[in-house]
Amino acid sequence: MRFRTVSVAGILVLAAFASAQEKSSTTTSPHKVLVITREFVKPGRTGSTHEKTESAFVQAMAAAKWPTHYLAVDSITGKPRSLFFTAFDSFEAWEKDALATQKNTGLSAALEKAGYADGDLLSEMDGAAFAYREDLSLRPSADLPHMRYFEISRYQVRPGHSQEWDQLVKMVLAAYEKIPDTQWACYESAFGSREGTYLFFTPRKSAAELDHAFAEGKQFAAAMGEDGMKKLGEMMSSSVSESESNLFSFNPRMSYVSDEWIQADADFWAPKSAVAVTHKKKGTTEAAKN
Repeated sequence: MRFRTVSVAGILVLAAFASAQEKSSTTTSPHKVLVITREFVKPGRTGSTHEKTESAFVQAMAAAKWPTHYLAVDSITGKPRSLFFTAFDSFEAWEKDALATQKNTGLSAALEKAGYADGDLLSEMDGAAFAYREDLSLRPSADLPHMRYFEISRYQVRPGHSQEWDQLVKMVLAAYEKIPDTQWACYESAFGSREGTYLFFTPRKSAAELDHAFAEGKQFAAAMGEDGMKKLGEMMSSSVSESESNLFSFNPRMSYVSDEWIQADADFWAPKSAVAVTHKKKGTTEAAKN
């Protein structure tokens, strides 16, 4: 397994970003554990240069017909970086995947070689694991194979304010339950990131959805009411020390996804390149893990 974390997140920004997502046969729900690796790329080493070194990881996983998949995204805002998401049903499943990778000497050697070449392009790299918070998520299932972007918001909750934070998010949830088809998935830091870090993910099919999402801010304010908005602002100020929101684009050339994802949208996930052809021929049919 490749330990691929996310630097991503106010509540008002998150609220404006929540919008409609259509369901399809490839609609999936969030997994309980999300392992994320951040790669900060040196200036001038992004784009095709980074994709070339990352293709070695994809080819190694495909050659081994490895059942665990991952999704790669590139930053559009913030520092130049790539994020790699691998999802598991439990921490035990994560451990089993790691141990199996270690025992597969061919795969381990290929990944080590790929990591050495990729490392020359990076200025920094880190990783973390997050646990899914179903109680702080809203209609989180999404047709990810047909998405193109992630809006990721990070909130750092002050020590001792977790209960106030939960109450705050649930106020937002209650307001958005009155507005149809809004959604997001929430994850809380477990390992490798500061305690009290919360990530909110909203997938997008196109940038046009962003324009529509910002227009929903008035609906949210109306649902909250004047007193509710005032209370929300006060709770944000007392419980959250910092927040940030960023936009990321899916990168099919650096992702190792399942045949199911490829078949759902082959033009995007299997672009006409040597990397994609190798992946398509050698990929597994197991459902995507990310």
